[in-house]
Amino acid sequence: MNIESLTQAYRTRTTTPTEVLRQIYQQIRSLGESPIWICLASEEDCLLRAAFLEQIVDLASLPLYGIPFAVKDNFDVAGMPTTAACSSFSYIASETAEAVQRLLNAGAILIGKTNMDQFATGLVGTRSPYGVCSSVFNSDYISGGSSSGSAVAVALSLVSFSLGTDTAGSGRVPAALNQLVGTKPTRGLVSAHGVLPACKTLDCVSIFTKTCAEAATVLDVLRGRDTKDPYSREASPGMDAAPWLLSSFRFGVPTKETLEFLGDHQSEECFVSAIQAIVSLGGELVSFDYSPFRDAASLLYNGPWVAERYAALQPFVIDHLDSLDPTVAKIVSGAARFSAVDAFTAQYKLQELRIKTDEVMQEVDFLLLPTTPTTYTIDEVLNSPIELNSNLGYYTNFVNLLDLAAVAIPAGMKGNGLPFGISLIGKAFSDSALLAMGDRLHRSLATYLGGSTQLLADTSSLYSGTVPPGCVLIAVVGAHLTGQPLNWQLTNRKARLVRTVRSHSDYRLFVLPNSVPPKPGLVFEPGYGGNGIELEIWAMPENAVGSFLNAIPPPLSLGTVLLEDLTQVKGFLCEPAGIVGAQEITTLGGWRAYIQQGR
Repeated sequence: MNIESLTQAYRTRTTTPTEVLRQIYQQIRSLGESPIWICLASEEDCLLRAAFLEQIVDLASLPLYGIPFAVKDNFDVAGMPTTAACSSFSYIASETAEAVQRLLNAGAILIGKTNMDQFATGLVGTRSPYGVCSSVFNSDYISGGSSSGSAVAVALSLVSFSLGTDTAGSGRVPAALNQLVGTKPTRGLVSAHGVLPACKTLDCVSIFTKTCAEAATVLDVLRGRDTKDPYSREASPGMDAAPWLLSSFRFGVPTKETLEFLGDHQSEECFVSAIQAIVSLGGELVSFDYSPFRDAASLLYNGPWVAERYAALQPFVIDHLDSLDPTVAKIVSGAARFSAVDAFTAQYKLQELRIKTDEVMQEVDFLLLPTTPTTYTIDEVLNSPIELNSNLGYYTNFVNLLDLAAVAIPAGMKGNGLPFGISLIGKAFSDSALLAMGDRLHRSLATYLGGSTQLLADTSSLYSGTVPPGCVLIAVVGAHLTGQPLNWQLTNRKARLVRTVRSHSDYRLFVLPNSVPPKPGLVFEPGYGGNGIELEIWAMPENAVGSFLNAIPPPLSLGTVLLEDLTQVKGFLCEPAGIVGAQEITTLGGWRAYIQQGR
């Protein structure tokens, strides 16, 4: 049921969307609609859509051709009820949410709308009159919420992917507890138009899949500016830069004093294994004080942001408080106690904390955290609904407040047969890089796909390409090489060394006269036919290239350099006039050889 295998089956005509849909609806009838589904799309309507899709010749024109998906029941779908898990609130939507429409336009088929913690208020999956979703690994344990049904539908392979929402961790906690990939994009990267708000300034549309590659496929369809969503935004050049993706990288782990597992030693053991795995991939561990992140997390439910939930529902809550889940009612109605003064005071506090957390994020490329410290049985949560919910958000609640991106991935099974998950958390717009790194880490930690017997190795990895997101590859040949006097002009701009290569054979190298510090000049001479010149390739954020270029003195410039494998990158070149009377060192093969000779 994964996107890749279905797409291949459709293209080879070994199955059709009609056949897949009939299997899905048969499976749903066998399992029963409750508690996963609140509202199913008509099987007849889905089959009509499948028949329409089957008339399309160019399947590649629709990246999600025939792929079944589900959405949380706080997304509007025209002609279907939106309940947010509250029947007395229900209304028939007249318009389809932008995110859902983009998926439909890409050829996907909506199977239905899923169960959730009422009004997206919770991380547990127990706050719904439509029933309690449990973990697919043990029915005594919670599925996590609030996007509970969306996660379970994917974990049971009823759909290939699903959409949830994530304000406090609702797209990550259920992923961890059902061994899925949960992608929480940068705020505003995916339109929230047509999604019932929880906290409108923080809400994100989230994606549940079984692999990071699938998540990237769906995110590529969803992302993009939407003028109907006032919080929609796109990255400016360089904001998504991840020069570390093809280089060495540094990841942050909380200090032992601030790392919390609430007595769950099996989770702690799994996290240690995850750290070891990422170190083996080339990562350098950096310990950091988690306290300011934890303090920011506490503001979400203990501060005035909870008043946003009341703002979204105020007219309904005033007249229908008794129809709400008791825990949800307590949280939402209690928000009325916060004043405008409280809101500003909390903003000031958050800004103070952001200074501290930004210092950490400047020192690392991303954070590696447990997605949850532990998990709980359904009975435990019902007996202590607020405290245990808060515990589940220990590592998730701060992310949207601090405008960060996150990807939750499976990280093995605990000795008790329950899954454990970790999260990679990076700066805003680092989504693609986090998915690429998450894919590498997922494959080093897991053998099978979700809870199935399908080998993860049999699925395509998420190829990160030859150029990291938001970066320009720059070839340096002399004083900017590692260890040389101008290398700081690269490192100060967050550039990272990608690899050492040789230029094409038609380049000559000269020592520039009277240059301080000493520099070489690289000149292209078609047909020269030498042995090439040693170069270093660095990945530099796009928004740093301008200042770097401005610092280059004549007769040097940035141009296009041809490498020995015939690929091209930007790099240092010298104007022909600059080498008049200069010493040629081409036969030495590079600047380092010249320096080592003590010239």
